[in-house]
Amino acid sequence: MASVTQHQIQKFHKDGFLVLEQFFSAEECESMRSQIQRIVAEMEVPPHCRTAFSTREEEQLQAQGSSDYFLTSGDKIRFFFEKGVLDEKGNFLIPKEKSVSKIGHALHAYDPVFKQITHSPKVQELGRKLGLERPVVVQSMYIFKQPGIGGEVTPHQDATFLHTEPLGRILGFWIALEDATQENGCLWFIPGSHTNGITRRMVRAASGASTCVEFVGSEPAYDNKQFIPLPISKGGLILIHGEVVHKSELNSSESSRHAFTFHVMEAKGTTWSKENWLQPTPELPFPSLYT
Repeated sequence: MASVTQHQIQKFHKDGFLVLEQFFSAEECESMRSQIQRIVAEMEVPPHCRTAFSTREEEQLQAQGSSDYFLTSGDKIRFFFEKGVLDEKGNFLIPKEKSVSKIGHALHAYDPVFKQITHSPKVQELGRKLGLERPVVVQSMYIFKQPGIGGEVTPHQDATFLHTEPLGRILGFWIALEDATQENGCLWFIPGSHTNGITRRMVRAASGASTCVEFVGSEPAYDNKQFIPLPISKGGLILIHGEVVHKSELNSSESSRHAFTFHVMEAKGTTWSKENWLQPTPELPFPSLYT
C-alpha cells in the first residue's frame, strides 16, 4: 500500500470521499471473510426473528422487540437479516449464510480479526495523515449485500445516524472484501455534497413511544444525475465524510458484495449526541483508534 499523499487528502476534503485501491491485502480480506463465515456458522437465530406473526398488536410488539435488539447492538455482535428469508416460525427459507444482511455493531471491539484490521498500523497512519488527534471507533458493520436480494441503500448521510456537535467529526472507513461493481451494488456519491450540513436526523424516541427511533427533518429529493459510481477492487478502502450523500443500488447480480465498514469520531472538542441510537456503554466506551 502506497502512502496517502497530500494531494489525495485535498481531494478528500473537496469531494467528501476518497478511493484508496489495494489498501488491504488479499490475505487480510480473506481473514475477514473466513472469520465472518465462522461467526455465521455459529449464529443462533435471534429470538425477535422467530416470533410468529398473528395480530396487528403482536406485530407492533414484534417490531418493538426487534428495535430493542437493534438499539442495544452498539456494544455487541448481532445479526440482521434480509427481508423474506425466514418463515413465520423463524426457520430459514434459504441457507442461513445467504440470509444475513449485516452483522453489527461491535465487531471492532470483540472480534480479534476485525479489531486487528480496525486498529491496523496503516489505518492509524491514515488517521494521523488526516489530522485526527483523538479518534475513537464508534461502530462497525460487516455488510453482505447478498446476490439477488441485497437491498438498495437509499441516499443518506452517515451523520443522520451518528450526530455530533459540531458536525464534520464523523469519518467512515469502507473496505471492499470483494470487487464492488455497478452490477453488484457498489457505492455512489454526490461529489462535494458534504458541505451543506444535514437535513435529517434519526433520534431515540421518547420512552413509551411505539417506535424506538424516529426521524426529524426529511431527506431532500436528490438528482440522480449528480451521483457518480465508485466501483472498487477487493482490498480497496473508501473514506467517507460523515456528511457526504451516498447510496447503493440493489444487488441484481449473482455475486455478493461483502464489505467491512467502521466509523471513527474525532473526539477532541466534540460532543456525541445523547439522542443518537448508538450510545457508548460502561462495558464498551468508544475505544481510541490509536493504540
